[in-house]
Amino acid sequence: MGGTPSDQDVPGASRYLPIAEHGLIGDLRSVALVGTDGTIDWYCCPSFDAPSVFAAILDAERGGAFELAASVPARTKQFYFPDTNVLITRFFTEEGVGEVQDFMPVGGEADEDRHRLIRRVLCVRGSIPFRARVAPRFDYGTRPHTVHMEGDVAVFASDGLSLGLTATVPLEADGLDARADFKLAEGESAVFALDQVGGAVDPRGCARTEAEREFNTTVTYWRRWLSQSKYRGRWREMVHRSALTLKLLTYAPTGAIVAAPTTSLPEQIGGERNWDYRYVWVRDAAFCVYALLRLGFTGEAEAFMKFVTRHVSPGDGRPSGPLQIMYGIDGRTDLTEQELPHLEGHLGSAPVRIGNAAAEQLQLDIYGALIDSIYLYDKWAKPISSEQWDDVCALVDWVCENWDQPDEGIWETRGGRKNFLYSRLMCWVAIERAIRMANRRGLPAELIRWRQCRDTIYRRIMKHGWSETRQAFVQYEDSDVLDASVLMMPLTKFIAPTDPKWLSTLDALTHDLVSDSLVYRYDPQASPDGLRGDEGTFSICSFWYVEAMVHAGRIDEASLAFEKMLTYANHLGLYAEEISHTGEQQGNFPQAFTHLALISAAFNLDRALG
Repeated sequence: MGGTPSDQDVPGASRYLPIAEHGLIGDLRSVALVGTDGTIDWYCCPSFDAPSVFAAILDAERGGAFELAASVPARTKQFYFPDTNVLITRFFTEEGVGEVQDFMPVGGEADEDRHRLIRRVLCVRGSIPFRARVAPRFDYGTRPHTVHMEGDVAVFASDGLSLGLTATVPLEADGLDARADFKLAEGESAVFALDQVGGAVDPRGCARTEAEREFNTTVTYWRRWLSQSKYRGRWREMVHRSALTLKLLTYAPTGAIVAAPTTSLPEQIGGERNWDYRYVWVRDAAFCVYALLRLGFTGEAEAFMKFVTRHVSPGDGRPSGPLQIMYGIDGRTDLTEQELPHLEGHLGSAPVRIGNAAAEQLQLDIYGALIDSIYLYDKWAKPISSEQWDDVCALVDWVCENWDQPDEGIWETRGGRKNFLYSRLMCWVAIERAIRMANRRGLPAELIRWRQCRDTIYRRIMKHGWSETRQAFVQYEDSDVLDASVLMMPLTKFIAPTDPKWLSTLDALTHDLVSDSLVYRYDPQASPDGLRGDEGTFSICSFWYVEAMVHAGRIDEASLAFEKMLTYANHLGLYAEEISHTGEQQGNFPQAFTHLALISAAFNLDRALG
């Protein structure tokens, strides 16, 4: 695997905080990334996939940001208010200690039309001067805006979206921005609130008492939600942080779950592997349902099932297949991909993309992920309806007809369709889980046909997915290329985790694709994927590896690999999609895939350790 340049090698790197130096806040409709320097450099309003208002993480000059920090030299530390998604950034200066509490109100009387971002500044020791600069750049920095003061409200107005900024300290308009300079003594505080305004929502202030009330309501909401967790294992802090993160990636109005809340954060600095992940991948969301059900969060699973019934499943005149692999958070299917050449990209990693052309790919594995999540929901949450069962039958019938087509596979390669083993495996899962559901509940099904098809897929994988040369299961039929997605074979109960063929596959993967517990998806040199450059290790695969070793009885190795993976998390316990050879977070952040795999690995490792 080739190396990637470190941030220090990239011209202008000082203008960008590393991806890992961020925390996440949100209100189940959108999110903001808050840097350890106190700057919000990513925020889309009013929803995950709306155009950005702050996007300095993608272009330090043109993207826009909300800076709020001590105006004297300071060391900073960041942490979450315990058991919540309220983020606190602390500033340690020569004169005193201050902090910024960042949150988006949720729960209680939170006005669904008022998308609000609250930043409370407190001086807890001594006295500290602070500086704020609010510089929105609407529509990914393409849409002009004006700023004017309406009383003590700074109104940023553009076509289609306007924001109102209020503060308990004096604000002044400055060109396209608003600024404030103020000093706080011990025990004093200031509040900044940024609201979407227009229509029925007027700009209004946020007094300290209101901010206090919103803070307490939001803390209560997150703690009450987390209290449903049934996890009592060894890694409670990491598992619960992952659960809170997955919850932040849910879109409350529809039950959708996005793969990640960002676009175009690079998988390789300076490379072209930059994608928009602010959509609902059927696979990722179905895996999320599995992880949340494991912990006892049935409400999110039920909301996603409603999304599936409404937008994904056959019915209402929709064809039974092939399913689109991803959808907008409102269920829309048009996710046209385009490049934004005016943005330079994070650390100069162009292009910046919005939309995702992979929506048009054929990825047969999504049927297994989806039907497996329906099976688990039916088993652990509540029985599916007769109408949902009809949808499952239509999906399984389609899989029986189409499982043997070549496709683009789980990794969405752009190097042409192949007969990927993982796609075959998950088609087997789709049919096998449907058979289980039918048997357990006595539901009507073409069981003879389904079983014949299931068994045909099994034999095809065992014959054409196995390489005598490598003594391993491989990426696609009749090849010698290894791929970490085969780690799912024992996890889906396709093969016994102690089967000699599986154990030799695990050894081959360990030798070729594992580096200090970190796992590469595949080697793009051995299996070209249609893109230039290399990539980092893929964090979901690293947690799959832990789980595969647990099932194989290699508990000590699994424990060590898991503990090592925890050292790669950022300071808040968050993960992007990949990890570079120097241990940096790479790709969109935070990534649902990684966090749901952490939950599953912790759960299974706990059980094995007893």
